[in-house]
Amino acid sequence: MALTLDFSDKHVFVFGGTTGINFGIAETFAKHGAGISVASRKQENVDNALNELRAIGPHMFGAVADVRHPAAIEQALQAGCAQHGNIDVLVSGAAGNFLSAANELSPNGFRVVVEIDLIGTFQVMRAAFPFLVEPGAAVINITAPQAFVPMRYQAHVCAAKAGVDQITRVLALEWGADGVRVNSISPGPIAGTEGTRRLLVPGTERNAIDAVPLIRMGTKDDIAWLAMFLASPYGSYISGTVIPSDGGGAFDSVKPMIEAAGKVDAALKAASPSRPR
Repeated sequence: MALTLDFSDKHVFVFGGTTGINFGIAETFAKHGAGISVASRKQENVDNALNELRAIGPHMFGAVADVRHPAAIEQALQAGCAQHGNIDVLVSGAAGNFLSAANELSPNGFRVVVEIDLIGTFQVMRAAFPFLVEPGAAVINITAPQAFVPMRYQAHVCAAKAGVDQITRVLALEWGADGVRVNSISPGPIAGTEGTRRLLVPGTERNAIDAVPLIRMGTKDDIAWLAMFLASPYGSYISGTVIPSDGGGAFDSVKPMIEAAGKVDAALKAASPSRPR
């Protein structure tokens, strides 16, 4: 039997969907026929994403929405669904990250990451529930290896992403009877993304690649294809799972890569007391 992935007449809404991994997800769904809605904090990013998406197909919508603000999420959902109908696939991928030792991490710095990653994910899912196709909708959260691998310089992200994974599991329980599936994808180091650029010491790319058991960086397509599978009929009995897509290297590659970058960042901060923490 041939496997086909066709999302014609489906509405895919991606929060954080204007750059990086999340834009790659939106773009791939668009190439397979979906109507796409994207939302993110910056108008410039929304405009750039829509220009690229509209080169694929006409049924594209974008909104400026900060996931820390429930009213903005609600407005984006209402506008996107007015154009495309209720949501078949919801992707919540807005995130923030920076390097900091816990003893040098300000309460505000910790709070901002938790507000974006954890509270933002909850607010997106809660607000989107009335707009989901029931039964049949698929919800996909973008988490990270920090949720289950403790890493120096990442206390804020470890706490936030662990919460995201538990929200995924709880809502899979609560929403299953409505025919809504909820899963998370945990990407490893993905080439060509801002996250990897920030968390990789310049000049150590080859070492980072060699540390991955599959001996390569991931690509945005790797994550997008997994998202499409989870949203497709072929994933119809998968819910409440957190699926790593990291080449087998969360412990051997992601953790050393980030901790090495953290040490460099800490040394720079020590040499320049005015450097932001």
